[in-house]
Amino acid sequence: MYQIWLLLLLGGFVGPGVRHVSGISIYTAKEQEVVNGTSVRLKCTFTSTQPVSLQSVAVSWSFRPLNSGQDESVFYFQEVEYPPLPGRFQGHVEWSGDILKRDASITLINVPPTFNGTYICQVRNRPDVHGSNGEIMLRVVDKVSLSEISILAAAVGGACGVILVLLGIFVVVRYCRRKHVDNDIELHSREPEWKDTGMW
Repeated sequence: MYQIWLLLLLGGFVGPGVRHVSGISIYTAKEQEVVNGTSVRLKCTFTSTQPVSLQSVAVSWSFRPLNSGQDESVFYFQEVEYPPLPGRFQGHVEWSGDILKRDASITLINVPPTFNGTYICQVRNRPDVHGSNGEIMLRVVDKVSLSEISILAAAVGGACGVILVLLGIFVVVRYCRRKHVDNDIELHSREPEWKDTGMW
């Protein structure tokens, strides 16, 4: 009997603490591709069980090179923007998120090949600080490779183009046939007149 009361008592102390522990969820694409010298938006959104405000939310972006070197700081936001310190990313990063819309995205500008690697988006919303980070593998390429969606869009566009051309040909042929039939009717209607004048 004493053991049951002891468990209930301990449960009363531990339970509220466990119930208040919550996690923040972060969503990013797994991979993105950008053409050398252009810009790319690294989208990072989040959900939190706590109210979101500019004062409570902190966003940090970091970069892990392909050679698995030491992580580098890319960008930090809490109430205001903290652009990167002198180094690889200085002058190449802009804040493009909106905390109140749960958007922690950044834009990389004039991307060079040295930006190949993994970008880590970390969001904390006090007291909601537990949760995994979002990671995006960025590939800097010379030309954009055709994705499945691009190929599908091209195929649908090509099919629509062929249908329009065939429809145009059909309309023109029908118009020409109708014109030919109208000319034949007019020609036949004039034949008796020519015959009558021939008799005189």
